[in-house]
Amino acid sequence: MTDRTAIRYEVTLECSASTATDLERWMRNTHIPDVMATGCFVAAHFDRDDGRFRTSYEAIGRAELDRYLAEHAMRLRDEFARRFPAGVAVSREIWEQLQRWPAM
Repeated sequence: MTDRTAIRYEVTLECSASTATDLERWMRNTHIPDVMATGCFVAAHFDRDDGRFRTSYEAIGRAELDRYLAEHAMRLRDEFARRFPAGVAVSREIWEQLQRWPAM
């Protein structure tokens, strides 16, 4: 990293088994690519754990995350809500990286 602080924006989704396949497909093929196309994040990863999914987006600094939240988040959240109007619980967290240790 540079001298700027890395920020992770994490979104966790909990859903029923009947929704999981459609949700996973839509996240991989549509939503995450749309978020990354905003240019506000430098990387993302998508994880699964028994009915839950988590996407971690990495921004170089708080300014990039703030730009995403101000300019893009509402539109993308609205698209998500139209696609999955019920049956998916969403939680969001913002993490500031304090230190990073590379592999030895």
